[in-house]
Amino acid sequence: MAALRLLPGTEGHKRSIDRRSSPLYNKTVLKTLAIHNYRSIQSLVAPLAQLNVITGANGCGKSNLYRSLRLLADTARGGVINSIAAEGGLQSTFWAGPEKISRAMKKGHVPVQGSPRQDRVRLQLGFSTEELSYSIALGLPTPSPSAFTLDPEIKRECIWAGNTYRPASALTDRDGPALKIRRERSWQVINQHVHSSDSLFDHGSDLLTTPEIYSLRESIRGWRFYDHFRTDRDAPARQPQLGTRTPVLHHDGRDVAAAIQTIREVGEAEQLDIAVSDAFPGARLNVKQSEDGLFTLQFTQDGLLRPLSGAELSDGTLRYLLWVAALLTPRPPPLIVLNEPETSLHPDLLPSLARLILQVAKHTQVCVVSHANRLIAALEEDEGCHSIRLEKNLGQTEIVGQGLLDEPSWKWP
Repeated sequence: MAALRLLPGTEGHKRSIDRRSSPLYNKTVLKTLAIHNYRSIQSLVAPLAQLNVITGANGCGKSNLYRSLRLLADTARGGVINSIAAEGGLQSTFWAGPEKISRAMKKGHVPVQGSPRQDRVRLQLGFSTEELSYSIALGLPTPSPSAFTLDPEIKRECIWAGNTYRPASALTDRDGPALKIRRERSWQVINQHVHSSDSLFDHGSDLLTTPEIYSLRESIRGWRFYDHFRTDRDAPARQPQLGTRTPVLHHDGRDVAAAIQTIREVGEAEQLDIAVSDAFPGARLNVKQSEDGLFTLQFTQDGLLRPLSGAELSDGTLRYLLWVAALLTPRPPPLIVLNEPETSLHPDLLPSLARLILQVAKHTQVCVVSHANRLIAALEEDEGCHSIRLEKNLGQTEIVGQGLLDEPSWKWP
């Protein structure tokens, strides 16, 4: 198999170096992900690296960790409340077990049982980086005659310097409807009427007056998630599509032909050819454009007298090509999260996919959620790969082997 690399001195290699030295490649890398009271996750603080593999048995909580990252992304896009509603409402997202699990419960000396709650029920999500950290707490509204008594509310949001919260390190604090920012040694209230469904990112994102909010918002908005590529007979990726320049593949893959052509013209065309031939030796991927501007994939293989169109490709072949288009984007994100990328792929394609992911992880932070042993093993061969293995213990998701001293420093505001 060909190694996924760019030959020094080639145009593709030069373009790659130029882009990776640009500000686009200097985004903030997540160091810690913190989750509290979300579905099977009662409390979890996970360290993150440049390349992360999240794995574990079915039902261990991999999808919940993935969804928590999506909810964090939705805060900066103004959609976290709607996303929670789509999950069945805030109450259905809360941890369903007891507020505290005692040592006796863990050892089986007493049955797992609840007790009167001591703390307010909150769904809390947060992350830290080398420079800035952020947290959000969501809860139910105060009882009222309103018909919308189950609408979630944003109760608290904070941004602070460094990876550990201290009152002295706080830069931005939103408590209820009041949003304030620190100016030197004093606090300045910039909005006293923030709606309970609005994030601080909706109200304080001016580069000059609130640079920390602007910086985090733009970084989070750049996160990219891929968890479902359609490859069925009627999938848009199989149909001719009107082609426009497409530096970022749509989440369902509908514009794959335009994305491939964009990579050929302004991206890493050599890397594209290497990725295709690595999985399918001797194959080549091109795009055919009709007179009316419709783009169609053209997949050429040794032994065939004509190229295959997107409609003729197998599910696995098409899905692999979709991953190539997504990962070789000419507009790399600060973070890309791949949810079960092995779906519909033959096991023999997984090492090629792993090599592609490793190449991308050199300049973009990557999180891969997977239970495919062959893909996981191929990624873990890289010394920079950080594995997070999850397990269920008395119904709650935990990181295998993580003790108190292994847990990253984290404190909720």
